[in-house]
Amino acid sequence: MHGRSYLCLLAAVGLAIAPVILRAQSDDSRAPRFPVSGPATETLPTSPSAPIPWPPRGPIAPGPASEVDLSQMEKAAGMIFAGSVTQIVRHPGSNAQALETVTITFRIEHSIRGGVPGNELAITQWIGTWLAGQRYRIGERALLFLYPPSTLGLTSCVGGAAGRFRIDPLGRISFSAQQLSMLRKDPVLGGRSRVSFSDFALAVQRAGSQRESEED
Repeated sequence: MHGRSYLCLLAAVGLAIAPVILRAQSDDSRAPRFPVSGPATETLPTSPSAPIPWPPRGPIAPGPASEVDLSQMEKAAGMIFAGSVTQIVRHPGSNAQALETVTITFRIEHSIRGGVPGNELAITQWIGTWLAGQRYRIGERALLFLYPPSTLGLTSCVGGAAGRFRIDPLGRISFSAQQLSMLRKDPVLGGRSRVSFSDFALAVQRAGSQRESEED
């Protein structure tokens, strides 16, 4: 008898609190959802159309040719040399190296600043710079104005495409439309679509000397 009374009492209590439980579940669906806390992560952009914040740009950022001239590029460059690409190695990011990078090795043909003709020189750039357009291929010949390596050992062309000159099969430095516009007022290079390395080196040295005299 007592057992039957106890079960009846439990049933009555259940019926009484059921609406409260259902109402609480309904209210919970409207409650704000908070994200589960955890370690913050940051992904670097890899799309060519995405902004490239790293490595920090040097004193000259890519822009219209009218905003860049040879003396500015000469001043910003840590290395200026002509050579051919002999090796390209991609280094994935890891625990020891957070950034993914690409190392490009050149055999130096001529040097204005940095590098020894006949020797090989390896430069390293961030993968984002490569994806943004500063790519190379084995056997390619180019004359480069490169920023001094950053604290992470990374570099890129001064002024973007403005600081990378193609070398034709005869060993002459040839100019893109942007570079032609940039150099149009230069007394040595202006109005010429391609020049010898010696003429180009002379123009770079003259631009550097003129800049130094103006700064003095």
